[in-house]
Amino acid sequence: MIIATDMPEVSRCAAIECAYNTDSACHARAITIGDGPDDPDCDTFFSNTHHTKRQRSAGVGACKVTGCNHNVDFECSANEIELGYNGDSVNCLTYAH
Repeated sequence: MIIATDMPEVSRCAAIECAYNTDSACHARAITIGDGPDDPDCDTFFSNTHHTKRQRSAGVGACKVTGCNHNVDFECSANEIELGYNGDSVNCLTYAH
């Protein structure tokens, strides 16, 4: 069964070594953001030399960052998000504390 739902789109991702990244776009079905109240890491990120061949656009399935203004009941309410680096971590750059 495939479940269709509205999710914010990942509009751009700078983590080009991620297995879900092709041409600076995320192609996971859905990603999870955060590992705590103020840690907007992309929990779906993993480095791999092989990249997905799928061309779907990723959505934000869950957000564990309760300190973000876009977090409503553990889901992202932003229209879209961007992912990029903050130090060594891949973060949600749309995070708003």
